[in-house]
Amino acid sequence: MPSCVLAYSGGLDTSVILGWLMDEGYDVHAVYVDLGQPCEDREATMQKARDIGAKSAKLIDAQEEMCRDFAFPVMQWQAKYEGVYLLGTSIARPIISKVCLQVAREVGADAYAHGATGKGNDQCRFQLAAEALDPSIEIIAPWRMENFRNAFPGRSEMIAYCDAKNIPVKASVSKPYSSDENCLHISYEAGELEDLNVNGVEKVDFGMTVSPQAAPDEVEEVTIDFESGIPKQVNGEALAPHELVRKLNEIGGRNGVGRIDMVENRFVGMKSRGVYEAPGMTILYDAHRVLEQLTMDRDLMHLRDTLSPVVAEMVYYGFWYAPKLDALLAFINDAQKHVTGQVKLQLYKGNIIVEGRTSPNSLYDEGIATMEGGGSYNQTDAEGFLRIQGLPSRVQGRITPREY
Repeated sequence: MPSCVLAYSGGLDTSVILGWLMDEGYDVHAVYVDLGQPCEDREATMQKARDIGAKSAKLIDAQEEMCRDFAFPVMQWQAKYEGVYLLGTSIARPIISKVCLQVAREVGADAYAHGATGKGNDQCRFQLAAEALDPSIEIIAPWRMENFRNAFPGRSEMIAYCDAKNIPVKASVSKPYSSDENCLHISYEAGELEDLNVNGVEKVDFGMTVSPQAAPDEVEEVTIDFESGIPKQVNGEALAPHELVRKLNEIGGRNGVGRIDMVENRFVGMKSRGVYEAPGMTILYDAHRVLEQLTMDRDLMHLRDTLSPVVAEMVYYGFWYAPKLDALLAFINDAQKHVTGQVKLQLYKGNIIVEGRTSPNSLYDEGIATMEGGGSYNQTDAEGFLRIQGLPSRVQGRITPREY
């Protein structure tokens, strides 16, 4: 009998897919990759997989690895897809594929199944990561299969299937939007959010953040320490990566930090609307940029900023395990070696305000930068600098004069 691993969440879709794969003759090994998503009872979720008939059911906590090896390098790149989105879902998918393939190797499965639709980005992220890690793996994507879509044209048919199979699911025939959560963020899309005239931040019942209007009326201060571009401490407390993100989620969340509403371009070609909240990562991006302003060479920072959209696009599309991204991650690791220091921020009703910053590697020299008299910068030197810089323009101006 053929066997496969299934990226399993315990929700309606993957519960149905688990049963359907068994109907199709597969031994199914359910893999729940714990990235901090909500679940009332993880053991009950895994027991449900076993009750449905999974050959095995494994829960693997990958929160630490995701924050340390995936989210923090992306943050060091200051990578934001289309200038806004912090890539919380995009970052999660390659590590889910990695863990599922590790289990596939352990149990001898030769196929990998997931519940991503044929319209979205996640199918790309799951498959591109899996095929890069194991080129021989067979991908099973039921939503891209016509016989599966014919059997389950809507949620009512899926719920009826679960009722017939005695599969317990908490689902209603309709809901206003869908959501996806991990410890980095929560995303909200589809349903009523597809109407661009619906106010997304009013429609969504946010799980991590209060609204800026409902945030406290007083400033909250937070201090973050970095070593070589990696956040290490919050308010003087040393924390492991995922604990640090969770701590900042709490602090940022109660101050209304980190909500966005955007229309983005999916890899498959369509535009879609997403509402996101990422309080902790939003704080980290801002604090990290503030510290870089002190410690990073101008030309190096500008090169990084030129390449940052390339990194964001690769992560969003699903090319995590690609030679180009390998090289770019090696580059940022070296570029960040002097980004060490402390940043003090004030949080107030969704705003992030810089209170102070310090670094043993600071390139800021008050004696050079001061606008007061004296100092170690001789303004007379600027005369020759500008004459040389302006030489091409003066020659061009004589040969091809501009109208003015």
